[in-house]
Amino acid sequence: MKKNIGILIVLVLVITMMGTYIKKELDEGKKISEQVIGKEVALDETIGLEKGNIAPDFTLYNLDGKPLTLSDLKGKRVVLNFWTTWCPPCKAEMPHMQEYYEKYKEEDNVEIVGVNLTYDREKVERVEQFLKSYNITFPILLEPDGSVASQFKIITIPTTFIIDTEGRIQKKIVGPLDLETLRDNVTQLD
Repeated sequence: MKKNIGILIVLVLVITMMGTYIKKELDEGKKISEQVIGKEVALDETIGLEKGNIAPDFTLYNLDGKPLTLSDLKGKRVVLNFWTTWCPPCKAEMPHMQEYYEKYKEEDNVEIVGVNLTYDREKVERVEQFLKSYNITFPILLEPDGSVASQFKIITIPTTFIIDTEGRIQKKIVGPLDLETLRDNVTQLD
């Protein structure tokens, strides 16, 4: 019995140390390696996501049950980010998304919209916990059935679409974004 308790204590310590190390790396570094930073990919004209096409419209709900319709954001630049709570690159980019939102939302006339893709597989409380741990203040929508992810042909996460003020898709970026890369992609729009 004492041996089992000792093993359990060691496991708890190891897990705690690993979690502390990972959190420290994210907090201190916040830098996303050049090798893994998101890359722009070609938009596929055969599936209606060609550069310059109007983004597929949708309405999803946030954690408070309030709807957000993508087309209602016309007139603003939109960063449409598809993510999950369990995805390490999504976790790495969240502080950058939040920092960008806080610093440049007004100046760049931009709205960040996060679409959480794991709502159907995990409890809302887990999404809430994730958002609180990163102090996320930009809109997060819950994807209940995969229909929006299907419209946008999401295969890899995170995937981010950069949409201009007319509601037209200008870029699709697969992989995590840091503050500088995010701002560069948004400010290149009209």
